[in-house]
Amino acid sequence: MNKEEQNGRFAFTRTNYILFIIGLVAIALGFILMSGPSSSLTHFEPDIFSFRRIKLAPSISFLGYVFLIFSILYKKKTK
Repeated sequence: MNKEEQNGRFAFTRTNYILFIIGLVAIALGFILMSGPSSSLTHFEPDIFSFRRIKLAPSISFLGYVFLIFSILYKKKTK
């Protein structure tokens, strides 16, 4: 492949962008799952220690970030 052909190609393919969007959605979902009412000075909210907010949501967000890295590094195998 000569230099002119390389200049016309994009760094990312459609697959990379789709994987990137999936990662962004996973991160957003994790942050949405983390949100909710918090404790105040007058009322204690026990939901802040629920499984959803302590374990599930951060795990989904973390996997979303890993998926973002994967989507950036992904390169289709060529023959």
